[in-house]
Amino acid sequence: MAAPDRDATSAGKSTRPTHADVARLANVSTATVSYVLNNSAGKRISPRTREAVYSAAGQLGYRPNAAARNLARGGSGVVLSVLPRVAVGDMPIQAGSLMATALARHGLLQVQIFETEDYQQVIDAIDNLDPIAVLSLFPLSSDARGKVNAAKVPLIEIGLLPALGDPLLTVGVLRVGHLVERGHRKIAFGHTGDATWRALGDYWLRGIVDAARAHDLPPITVDEVTTSNAAEVVTGWVRDGVTAVCAQSDEIAGMVLHGLREAGLRCPHDLAVLGIDANPMGALCDPPLTTVQFNPAAVADAAVAAVLTELGYPAPPAPSPTDVAHLVVRAST
Repeated sequence: MAAPDRDATSAGKSTRPTHADVARLANVSTATVSYVLNNSAGKRISPRTREAVYSAAGQLGYRPNAAARNLARGGSGVVLSVLPRVAVGDMPIQAGSLMATALARHGLLQVQIFETEDYQQVIDAIDNLDPIAVLSLFPLSSDARGKVNAAKVPLIEIGLLPALGDPLLTVGVLRVGHLVERGHRKIAFGHTGDATWRALGDYWLRGIVDAARAHDLPPITVDEVTTSNAAEVVTGWVRDGVTAVCAQSDEIAGMVLHGLREAGLRCPHDLAVLGIDANPMGALCDPPLTTVQFNPAAVADAAVAAVLTELGYPAPPAPSPTDVAHLVVRAST
């Protein structure tokens, strides 16, 4: 049997593009390619040359060796992603998975960590993992922020990115606007009775209050809702003329529905109920729960673009401001 033709065999294989390939296509030296793609400090590279290198790398599908580049940059290649300890549904996990895949294409390793009440896990992670950037869905505590600043690495607070608009205001406008369209004017806010989740409730409440003010509505009535007091709370709301409630989460909305049944009241006839987080169980409530669903792809795209831009990597343009959330309208409103 004749030996296989080595050239033919090699030609049939897909070879990985190299620095030299990028340099030839961009008509620059391999050193320039290295300076641009590693964002080397102290090197004067014209915007036109940088764009030529980025364009060539994109055309060739060039993927740098992550370990080598991170060593050259003097960094770990770790992007620390801080997941909130407050209940915000599945969105952070879904967005985090999309972000991890996108960052890996650039040789970056996303490490996810859940924040604690005192943020000590975040502080320890910054010390031990030596991240080159920190991502946080919501603003960090002053102690954790101080640790990030001391480490001299970028902090990207996803909820504040211009590409996402203003989630606080957006969600408030969605919820209050929907209720106003249904003829409601006196609205209550169902807060958690658990101090652990209080911060997120305060966050969403500010958006509700601002949106209500924009519609010239009466002041928002605010009460804590628990399984033990739900019937009492909803009875008081209905007695005081409240016709709709925005709950701080789908879980609290479920407690409100429980309270209505216990009090012999009907939803939405006596009280419309609107949740947030799009918990799958909301579709099984009686009646099915109207809620707000977040767009994890929009969150991930905005976060990845911000990280790559901060680190000087070839990055896609930041997405235009987009709808970070939308209403899922069901029978509860």
